[in-house]
Amino acid sequence: MVSDGSGKLRFGVRLTPKGGRDAFDGWAEAPGGARYLKARVSAPPHDGMANEALVRLLAKGLGVAPSKVRIVSGATSRLKTIEVDAGRDLAQTLASLGKKS
Repeated sequence: MVSDGSGKLRFGVRLTPKGGRDAFDGWAEAPGGARYLKARVSAPPHDGMANEALVRLLAKGLGVAPSKVRIVSGATSRLKTIEVDAGRDLAQTLASLGKKS
C-alpha cells in the first residue's frame, strides 16, 4: 500500500474471477515481499466484466464512488495495481478489508 501524498492510494490486488461470490479474502504477501489484497468476484473474465466487478467491490468496501477507483496496471492479469482517489483516511479502511469480523 502506497500513498503518494496527493490523496491517491496504490495497492496490489490478486483477483479471482468466477469466484462464486464478490468478496475479499484477506491480505497475502508475494515472494518478493509485496503485500496484496485477495479478492474474488462472481463475474467471468470476459469483456472486462471481472475488472468492472472488482472496481465496484473495492468502491463499496472503501466507501467511495466507483469513479474514484482505477486499475492502473494488470488489466488482463490476475495481479493488478489499483489506484484510489480518496484522501488520507482510506489507508486504515483498506487495511481492514478482508479481515474476518
